Amino acid sequence: METKSARLTILIDPVKKKAFEELCAAQDLTPSQVVRQLIRGYLDKHGVSYATKSKIKGVLVSDD
Repeated sequence: METKSARLTILIDPVKKKAFEELCAAQDLTPSQVVRQLIRGYLDKHGVSYATKSKIKGVLVSDD
């Protein structure tokens, strides 16, 4: 996982938000986890590369 985080704010219909949160909870996932999965998939689909290396105890670890 990346070492730093940035906030992404979106506007969504309250009914869709509630349904999304309920589905995430039913799958034992947080909405943030699902959004991160969706973003990674979208970037991959469009061939966009990005740095995902983080340093843990002096060892580089990939986010793959």
